[in-house]
Amino acid sequence: MLILSIPALGLAFISLLAIYKFIIYPVFLSPLSKIPNAHWSAPISPLWILWTRFKCRENIDTHAAHQKYGSVIRLGPNELSINDVAGLRTVYGGGFEKGQWYSIFDNYGVPCMFSSWHSKPHSARKRMMSNIYSKSTIHNSPALAAQAQVIIYDRLLPLLTAASTPLRFPNGVEIHEIWNSTTMDFIAAYQFGLKNGSNFLTNETFRKYWLSMYHTRKTYVFWSQELPRFSRFLRKLNIYLVPRWVDTNNRELEAWTQERCDNTSAYLRDGLAAKDTDPANEPVVYKAVLAGMEKERKAKGDNSILSPNLLKYPELSMASEMIDHIAAGHETSGIMLTYISWYLSRDFSLQNRLRAELLTLSPNMSLFSSKPAIPNSKELDGLPLLHAILMETLRVNAAIPGSQPRVTPYPGCTLAGYSGIPGGVRVGAQAYSVHRNGQVYADPEKWDYTRWMDEENGFTEEQKRERDRWFWAFSSGGRMCVGSNFAMHEIKLVIAAVFSNFTTQIVNDEGIEQEDGYTCGPTSNKLFLKFERVQKN
Repeated sequence: MLILSIPALGLAFISLLAIYKFIIYPVFLSPLSKIPNAHWSAPISPLWILWTRFKCRENIDTHAAHQKYGSVIRLGPNELSINDVAGLRTVYGGGFEKGQWYSIFDNYGVPCMFSSWHSKPHSARKRMMSNIYSKSTIHNSPALAAQAQVIIYDRLLPLLTAASTPLRFPNGVEIHEIWNSTTMDFIAAYQFGLKNGSNFLTNETFRKYWLSMYHTRKTYVFWSQELPRFSRFLRKLNIYLVPRWVDTNNRELEAWTQERCDNTSAYLRDGLAAKDTDPANEPVVYKAVLAGMEKERKAKGDNSILSPNLLKYPELSMASEMIDHIAAGHETSGIMLTYISWYLSRDFSLQNRLRAELLTLSPNMSLFSSKPAIPNSKELDGLPLLHAILMETLRVNAAIPGSQPRVTPYPGCTLAGYSGIPGGVRVGAQAYSVHRNGQVYADPEKWDYTRWMDEENGFTEEQKRERDRWFWAFSSGGRMCVGSNFAMHEIKLVIAAVFSNFTTQIVNDEGIEQEDGYTCGPTSNKLFLKFERVQKN
C-alpha cells in the first residue's frame, strides 16, 4: 500500500507544483499580478493575445483594453502594453533592448540595424548612416535633389498626365501601386544611385510583379514572428504553416536587392563613379555604409562589437541593410501617400487651398512654369497646410500603428508606478493607441488637419506641447525610425508635385480601411482615383 502511494504522492506533488507555478503565482503572487489584465486569461496563458494577433485585431483590442483599464495592461503571462508618455520615455528612451521578435527582419541569414537585438551594435551601425538621413543632409543633398527631379518630372508626372485622359482610364487609376512605385524609386535611388536603383514608375509589368510578390508573403508573418520554435519544429515534420512559396518569394526579393548591391559595388570599385558627373547617380546610403564598415574594420578589427556579423560577412550584411531600407522605405511612405491622397480627394476646397499654398513656392512645381524644378527644401518644409495634412494623416493612419516590443532589463524595473517588474518581460506601445488619447486629441478618430495649424486652432502653448509629445508615428528614443526625415521630405515633394498640377476625386475606395497589425496599409491594398489636369489661370 505504501509502495503504491509513492507514485501517487509524487503525482500529487507535481500537480500542486504545476498549479502553483502556472496559476497561483502568475495570478496572485507575480509582480505582474498587480497590473490590470486585458483579458481574464492573460496571467495564465498567452492564447488570448496570440489569437488576437492571428485574427489581426491586436491594435483595436489592445486599445479597447487600455481605454477600459488604464495606461499599463497585461496581455499575457509575460507581456505588457503601455500607453502613456512616461512609459514611452522609460521603455524607448531608457535603453530597453529588442528581442527575438525582431529576428524576422534579418535578411540573408544576418541581422540589419533594425533587427539588432542589442543597443550597442545598433548604435555602431547607426553611426554609419545617421548623418545621411539627418534633416540638414536630406534638405541640402545635391544627389537627392537630382534624383527627385528625374523621378517626379520624368516619371511620375508624365504617368499621371496620361492617367488624366478619361478615354484611357475611364475607371480611374489604382494609385496605391503608383505611390509604392514612387517611394521605391526614391529610396532605391538614394541607396544605390539613380542608374543602379529601380524604375518602377516606368516599368509597369515588373512593378506589378515585384509588389505582388512582396505583399502576398506578408500575410504569413504570424507563425515565424510569434511562434518561431513551434513553426520550425513542424517544418522538421514536413508540416508547413508558412507555405514554401513564401521562402521562394523572399529569396527572389533578396536576389533582386543583391543585384543592386553588386552593380553599385562595381560602379564604385571600377572607377565609374569617379567619372560620373551626374549627382543623381551617387549611391549615398551604400557609400556611407561601405565607408563606415571600412572605418570600423581599420579602427577596431576583431575587437569591434560588429565583428561577429557585419565585419565577418560584409557582403551579406550590406545586402541585409539595403533590403531593410528598401522594404521600410517604400512601403511606409507609400501607405502615407495613399491616405493623404484619399483625404484630399474627399475635399475639393482643401485641395484648392493646398494648391494655392503650393504655388507660393519659388520655384513652384507647376508644369505651367517655364522650367519646373524641385523647390527649396526649407520653403517646402515650412508650408503650414502641407505640414498639417501630413502630420494628421501620420496620427490617424500611421503606417506602423502596431506594437513595437522591447524586453525589460535585468534584474527589474518600474513602469507607471508598478515596481519590481522582472527582467525578460515583453513590453511595448502602439502608435494606434498613443495617437488616440482623447485628452490630447479631441475626437481622436476624426481626421482634422487643423490640430496642427497653430495660427488657426487656438491651442494654448501647453496644448501644443502635449500634442507634440504624444505624436509617435516614428517611435522615439535611440532606436526611432532613422529614415523619418527622408520620409517627410519625399512625401511633401510628391504631394506638392501632384496637387500643384492635378485635382483628384475618388472612384473606388472600397477596402480603404486600414489593416490591423504592425505595418498596415488599406485592407484592399488598392485605391482608385480620377486625375484631372489643373487648368492654367
